[in-house]
Amino acid sequence: MRKLTILVVIVVTLWGGYWFIGSTAMESGLKAWFDLRRAEGWQADYTTLNTTGFPNRFDTNIEGLELADPASGLAWSAPLFQIFALTYKPGHINAVWPDHQVLATPNERITITSDNMRGSLVFNETTDLNLNRTSIMLEGMGFSSTDNWSSSLERGQLAMRQVEGAENTYEVHFEAKGITPASQFLKNLEDIEHLTGVIQGMSIDAIIEFDAPWDRFAIERARPQITRIDLKLMQADWGQLDLRMAGELAVDSQGTPTGQITIKAKNWREMVALAQQTGFLPGAIVPTLEDTLGFLASLSGDKATIDTPLTFRGGYIAFGPVPIGPAPDLTIR
Repeated sequence: MRKLTILVVIVVTLWGGYWFIGSTAMESGLKAWFDLRRAEGWQADYTTLNTTGFPNRFDTNIEGLELADPASGLAWSAPLFQIFALTYKPGHINAVWPDHQVLATPNERITITSDNMRGSLVFNETTDLNLNRTSIMLEGMGFSSTDNWSSSLERGQLAMRQVEGAENTYEVHFEAKGITPASQFLKNLEDIEHLTGVIQGMSIDAIIEFDAPWDRFAIERARPQITRIDLKLMQADWGQLDLRMAGELAVDSQGTPTGQITIKAKNWREMVALAQQTGFLPGAIVPTLEDTLGFLASLSGDKATIDTPLTFRGGYIAFGPVPIGPAPDLTIR
């Protein structure tokens, strides 16, 4: 009995020492990260940072968080940010965002509220914290901007998984349900038929290749940039509008895409009107585009549905044979 008691005491002492060393290392590493960001000119402040959870968890709470990157002009503030990890799985962490946070850009401040915003991140066994996979859940999201707009989201999910054997390449899945666009945006679309006040659903499945890994340097130095997109399927349902897209794009170092995306759209005339009202399509080309797409739709036997390519070439986009304007810049800031 005495030997058993001594053994238990030794085990508890060793485990307590392991937990103390691990929690201290976590706190020290995070504090050093904030110090380095400040040395680089960031605003990187917090009021308290501590780790609890003995004996089986490392639960780190960061209160009064303020981060601002001078290079991108982006800033984020949150009253509380939580990081949870099991002591025997330090490379698998869970993060919980507060129900109130603020994201600022050089042009506006966006207040973000949520009923539930949490994520799971699994890192490869490297000192750079190379991301293996992640899943972020969103529920009851609200967005309110100083630029006089607001929006909401019932629920959504973003998931990324590193493709085995393909460096810096990730499978990406995103889905969202119950999207309420900004009221100003909807007001401009009052004359378009078949729309509702809520976008029922949207989803994206793609394989995306980057020029660098998603690791701790993605935040500290520069974001990885997209080099290739294999869009398996993007779909969106809004009222009676039904949109499907698939194809491949190569992206150069300037963020300019080249390639082709096939679009299948039901009630496409309303989508053209939507693109015009939101500024994506210049009004001058709309009559020509409608005539051309109308002809293509008539060939399929369903005048309300088109199935035609969106071509990206030389920094411009063409919808079928009709040029519609400059290609978007896909640079990640």
